Amino acid sequence: MKHIDFTLQSSADSADFDTLLLPVFDDGSVPESAAYWDLTDLVNKLVEQGDFAGKSGESLMLFDQKGFSRICLIGFGTPEKLTEKSLTETADAMAKAITKSGATNLLSLAGSVFSDKINQAGVLYHLTLATQKSLYEYTHVSRSAEFKPKEVRLEKVTYMINARDEWQAKINQAQATAEGMAVTQELANMPSNFCTPSYLAETAKQMAKDYDFDCNILEREQMINMGMGSFMAVAQGSITPPKMICLSYQGADKSQAPIALVGKGVTFDTGGISLKPGAAMDEMKYDMGGAATVLGVFEALGRLKPEINVVGVIPATENMPSGNAIKPGDVVTSLSGQTIEILNTDAEGRLILCDALTYAQQTYKPSKIIDMATLTGACIIALGHHISAVLGNDQDLVDALLKASQTTYDRFWQLPLSEEYDEQLKSNFADMANIGGRPAGTITAAQFLARFTKDIDWAHLDIAGTAWTSGSNKGATGRPVPALVEYLLEQVH
Repeated sequence: MKHIDFTLQSSADSADFDTLLLPVFDDGSVPESAAYWDLTDLVNKLVEQGDFAGKSGESLMLFDQKGFSRICLIGFGTPEKLTEKSLTETADAMAKAITKSGATNLLSLAGSVFSDKINQAGVLYHLTLATQKSLYEYTHVSRSAEFKPKEVRLEKVTYMINARDEWQAKINQAQATAEGMAVTQELANMPSNFCTPSYLAETAKQMAKDYDFDCNILEREQMINMGMGSFMAVAQGSITPPKMICLSYQGADKSQAPIALVGKGVTFDTGGISLKPGAAMDEMKYDMGGAATVLGVFEALGRLKPEINVVGVIPATENMPSGNAIKPGDVVTSLSGQTIEILNTDAEGRLILCDALTYAQQTYKPSKIIDMATLTGACIIALGHHISAVLGNDQDLVDALLKASQTTYDRFWQLPLSEEYDEQLKSNFADMANIGGRPAGTITAAQFLARFTKDIDWAHLDIAGTAWTSGSNKGATGRPVPALVEYLLEQVH
């Protein structure tokens, strides 16, 4: 993906830029910074003629005006009503208009826009994120040989605003986040015959080489010998080799315990013997959205280099039906020593995550652990496709994640954990069953994982409803990379 140059500049001359981006509110007003070009009369005339209303997300391109090759008007709606939601929608519309045009060197006056609900740092973040994010396009070799990627001429964006170090840092965060999201999107969008566990492992190795991360890949035989009976039970039905992919980023002193990110990496989920319905099963290539998120976050870490230690652990496998596949009623022993009765082989995500959670704790001794997974259809029923679920055993950790999600508008909503839900996981033949029935399916899945994180601060993100979109715009979203990057940067001391 093309890397745009984003800068801050307190003053500018039209001779230095080919394009001006001008925010317009629905009362016809423009930022004070536009006074240098005397644009008020021009905008008022357009509003009076009905050519432009300044509604949120509305755009209009003017040519050869005030010394610019083009001036792009972007509606920002009512100033007092500017929120994260309206700003993200407006920023996306702005990015689409600019990247579709011939603009190469853009002067943006939108950085000076703010409201009581969102400050200038937040505005700069969302504008930058939207612009860089809009450049992502699925270009993998699996696409048609005749496919030609869209040509983007944009090279530089300059926000006309007094420079502040914290504002430039927010811009850098937004850009690195968008580039991390592109990694997540590309991996998740890839067909599962290309994006195998081995491919994820090679991606991690290349990332480690690019950014000087430590990388360790565990193979099937190693994991069997270690006692990862739960993870290996899921993997045994596929001839495709499973991998435990481990990345380590050290930005702080070695004595500082890392934060561990664990991402579910089921590169294709048939449901196993508990076979899924055929309709929309192709979308089960997205069941490695948690793994792709971890790699996307590490891409952002490699670019930003914050003073923090982070480890990523990705259990990667297919879940396939075969003569060697696990069966409902089988009992397996997890790495923790706890036994699990498998009542439904389609509840495989928690089976691979539990061993990864144990391994992450045993190997890296993290201060806290966050797992992310496209785990339950019940989460989609509860929260739809706009908000991810967060559950955890430490309220401070959950609150920090909730704050980061709201700041980035990559939103989470807390669901409860409680001992009462443990009743649904009881088994007559093992320490626990891997499903708890239809009621509270997202909660019981997290309650299962909680049994493997009793001695550490832990949070679980269920991203089943937000990791990808269906229908005509089918594709990976890159979420929840933004919220996790924001959370990690807030932990830097």
